[in-house]
Amino acid sequence: MGISESFFAQKFGISERDLDNYLGVALSRGGDYADLYFEYLITTAISLDESIVKSATQGATLGVGIRVISGERTGYAYCDSLTPERIRHAALVAAHIASGPASVDRTGFTEAHRRDLYPVLSPAAEAPLSERVKFVNRADIAARAYDPRVIQVQASFADSLRYVMVATSDGTVSFDRQPMARMNVMALAREGQGTPQRGVSGGGGRVGLDFFEGDKSPEHFAREAARQAIVQLGAVSAPAGEQTVVLGHGWPGVLLHEAVGHGLEADFNRKGVSAFSGRVGQQVASPLVTVIDDGTIPNRRGSLNVDDEGAPTQRNVLIENGVLRGYLQDKLSSRVLGTGVTGNGRRESYQHMPMPRMTNTFMLAGESEPEEIIRSVEKGIYCVNFGGGQVDITSGNFVFSATESYLIENGKLTTPLRGATLIGNGPEALKHVSMVGNDLALDEGVGMCGKEGQSVPVGVGIPTIKIDRMTVGGMAG
Repeated sequence: MGISESFFAQKFGISERDLDNYLGVALSRGGDYADLYFEYLITTAISLDESIVKSATQGATLGVGIRVISGERTGYAYCDSLTPERIRHAALVAAHIASGPASVDRTGFTEAHRRDLYPVLSPAAEAPLSERVKFVNRADIAARAYDPRVIQVQASFADSLRYVMVATSDGTVSFDRQPMARMNVMALAREGQGTPQRGVSGGGGRVGLDFFEGDKSPEHFAREAARQAIVQLGAVSAPAGEQTVVLGHGWPGVLLHEAVGHGLEADFNRKGVSAFSGRVGQQVASPLVTVIDDGTIPNRRGSLNVDDEGAPTQRNVLIENGVLRGYLQDKLSSRVLGTGVTGNGRRESYQHMPMPRMTNTFMLAGESEPEEIIRSVEKGIYCVNFGGGQVDITSGNFVFSATESYLIENGKLTTPLRGATLIGNGPEALKHVSMVGNDLALDEGVGMCGKEGQSVPVGVGIPTIKIDRMTVGGMAG
C-alpha cells in the first residue's frame, strides 16, 4: 500500500506532499528528528448487569500527534482535526517547544516493510451491535447455570478498530489496521448468609467475532468466572511468612511483567532509576530464567505490525539464562543511548507521546513437569490467578494480590486460600527460581498496562515455576 492508497489518503485526502510539508514545519526551528502519528479509532463497549444490558456505547476519535526531538528535549503537540491549518499549527507548537540547532535533510518517503500479524477479515467493530449483545447474554446465562450459589453476574464486551499512519523525518511511512476485541465476565457467589466471593475471567486479542465461537466462547469465560467464585467459598486465610511459592502458568506472568518488565524499559535505565540500570551482561536471575518480549506473535493482544513510532516490532531477549541482555527501546532512548530500536515505542493515542513499553512479555519454558514441581514442595502455596499489584521501579520491590491460590502440603494441592499477597523484590525473586515447567502459556488476552497515565494492551505469560523463597502476607477472615 502506497501513501495514495492508504486509509488516510482515501478518507482524508492526505498526500505525501502534505506529510513532507508538515514535517518541514515541525523542524522549522531546528531539531534532530520529527514524526507524525495519524490515528482514526472506532470503539464499542457493551455491559450487562442483573441480566440486563445496561449500557452500550459507540464512538470514533480522530487526530494527529506531532513530535520533535532535539537532543533529550521533546516537543509534542496534537490536534483532533486533519485540516492543513490545524496540523501546521500543532507542528509549529511542537517546533517551538523543542527548538534546537540541528537540521535534518529529508529526501522523500519509503514505505516500511509490511506484514500482517492479525489478518482479521471481519473485525468485531464492523459487526452488528446485536451480535455482541448476544455474547454478554450468553455469558450471563452460563454463569448463573454453573451453580445456584452464583448470585450476580456482570459481563462486558469491548472492541475497537484503529487505523494508524506514521511518517518520520527519517523518510519512512508506515500504515496499520489494528482490530481488537475482548470479553470479560465477573461472577459473585455466596453460601447462605456468608460473604460473597468473586471470580473474574475473560479473553480476546486482535481477533474477530469468530474467535468467541470456538473454545473461547462466552460460556467458557462465564464458567471459569463462576468456578473461581465457588472455589473461594471454601477458602481459608493464607498463612503468612517466608515460604516456597509456585506460580501457575499463563496469567501469573503478570507478576513478571510488573516486577521485572517495567524495570527493563529503556527510559528508566537511561535515567538510571531502575533496579536494572547499568547491569547489562550481569547475572540478574537464576540460570533457569530467560525472559522475552515479543510483539510479533499473531493475533495476540500485545502484538503490533509496527509500533507507535512506525518501527517493526520484534522478538527481544531481555534476560538469557539469568544474564541481562538489554532493554526495551523507543526512538528517543535509542538515540540517547546509541542503541538500536526494538519496536517498543508505544502510546495510548494520538494525544500521548510514545515511550518504551512492553508488548507480550513472558518467560521461556523449562524442562520440569508441572506435577513434578508441585511434588517437590513440602509446604508452600500455589498461585493460579492474580489481581492488582504495585512495583517500585527504583528498588524493584513489589506487592501482588493472589485471587486464587492453594496450600501445598507434602507435595499435593490441598486447601484453597484467600487473601494471599506476594511481597518481594523482582531481581531477588528471580534468583530464587529453582524449577521451570515445560508448560509455557500466555494469558487469555485481557492485559492492560499503565505507565505515566497511559494505558496500552499487553500480553503476559509464564510456565509453572518454583520460587524457593518469597514473603507471603495473609489476611484475617
